Amino acid sequence: MIDWQAIALTARLAACTALLLLALGLPIAFWLATTRWPGRIFVEAVVAVPLVLPPTVIGFYVLVALGPRCFLGRWIEGMTGHLLPFSFGGLLVASVLYSLPFAVQPFTAAFRQVDWSLVDAAKTMGAGWWQTLRRVVLPLALPGITAGAVLCFAHTLGEFGVVLMVGGNIAGQTRTISIAIYDQVQSLDYASAALNSFVLLLASFAILAGTYFMQHRFFRVS
Repeated sequence: MIDWQAIALTARLAACTALLLLALGLPIAFWLATTRWPGRIFVEAVVAVPLVLPPTVIGFYVLVALGPRCFLGRWIEGMTGHLLPFSFGGLLVASVLYSLPFAVQPFTAAFRQVDWSLVDAAKTMGAGWWQTLRRVVLPLALPGITAGAVLCFAHTLGEFGVVLMVGGNIAGQTRTISIAIYDQVQSLDYASAALNSFVLLLASFAILAGTYFMQHRFFRVS
C-alpha cells in the first residue's frame, strides 16, 4: 500500500529545503557570479563538497554537530529546549547542506549569463542597486533560478543516506518515502515497495517535465 504519511513528510521536507536554499543560495550565487576575489574558488569548492562525499558522511558530521557533545548542538538545545537529531528540524538542516550545490551552481550559472550591459544601462537611467537587482537581474536569471529551486525539490524527494543518519526512522516525524521503501524491501513487501517507488518516479518525472515546459513556454529557453 502507498505510505501517504511518508510521502507527505517528504514533500514537506522538499518544499522547506527548496525555500531555504532560495534564501541562502541566491546571495551566495550572486556573490560568486560577480566577485573577482581569487579565493572564490575555495568557496566554490566548499559548496560543491556534497557532490563528492557519500551522503552518510555528510549525515554523520551533521549528526555530531547537532548532537549534545558539540557546542552547536548544546547551544541549539539551550535556545529551543530540544536537540535537532531525530527530528524534522534535523532533517531540514541535513537536507539543506546536502542539496546546497544543487541550488548554488544553477543560480550562479544563471547570474553569469545575465547581460550586464543591461544592468549598466539601468544604472545610467537612475535606477538604484536594489531596483536594478529586482527589475533587471532577477528576471533575466529567473529560468536558471527556477530550475535550481525545482532541482533541489526533486533531489530532496529521493534523499536516503543523509536523512537516515540524522533523522533515523520515526514514523510521522523523520520517516521519508525513500526510507519507507527501504523498510518495505527489507520486510519482503515488494508490492508496496514497487507501488511507492512508482509514485516517487512519477512525481519526479512530472516535476522535471513541468519545469522544462515552463522554461520553453514562458522563459523562451532554447
